[in-house]
Amino acid sequence: MMKNFHWLQILRVSAIGLLAVVVLAFAVNMVVVISSSAFISDDLEAIPSADAGLILGARVFNDGRLSHMMQDRADAAVELYESGKVKKLLMSGDHGTTEYDEVNTVKNYLLEKGVRPEDLFLDHAGFDTYDSLYRARDIFGAHSVIVVTQKFHEPRAVFIGRSLGMDVHGYIADKREYQGILWNEFREIFSRTKAGVDVVIGAQPKFLGEKIPLDGDSQLSWD
Repeated sequence: MMKNFHWLQILRVSAIGLLAVVVLAFAVNMVVVISSSAFISDDLEAIPSADAGLILGARVFNDGRLSHMMQDRADAAVELYESGKVKKLLMSGDHGTTEYDEVNTVKNYLLEKGVRPEDLFLDHAGFDTYDSLYRARDIFGAHSVIVVTQKFHEPRAVFIGRSLGMDVHGYIADKREYQGILWNEFREIFSRTKAGVDVVIGAQPKFLGEKIPLDGDSQLSWD
């Protein structure tokens, strides 16, 4: 009898703990989405000018191709650049190994699209959205950025940037239907929760390093 009572107590405590986690995740997600919604748009004219367009990384391929999400982010960034909304583009992504390189793959694409080399900066250590925004501020000296990514991703990116004291707006890069979008939207629930925790505890990026100001020499950020 006592053994059954012991297991009931464990189940009860576990259920309360799980409920608390679910409530916390829901609350954080609501804060992230609601607080950032006014700063996100797919209307180029509605986006204010900024120091730079911040392109967040997505999958690329070894043969130089960009995934649909990555290509659409790059194309949307070119729209910002050509419209004069930004004078600099900062490509932030994963270049943690020699075998996988988001930043240089996108760099080559952007140069082909007519972005001038002196206006293109590379962040090789943008391993997640929090790191990308933090490094945009502390390494590249950006006070205001327009984050370029898909709609599902924008609330988290804008929330992080504004929580870090930056003037951040989001330009939605959706230009088609994406394979696996439902999985990305589901996963975003947990990513937003982690972002809220990172902001509260003042998490540090995996890497920082020497400053490379956006009003300086872009080549310092290249390989």
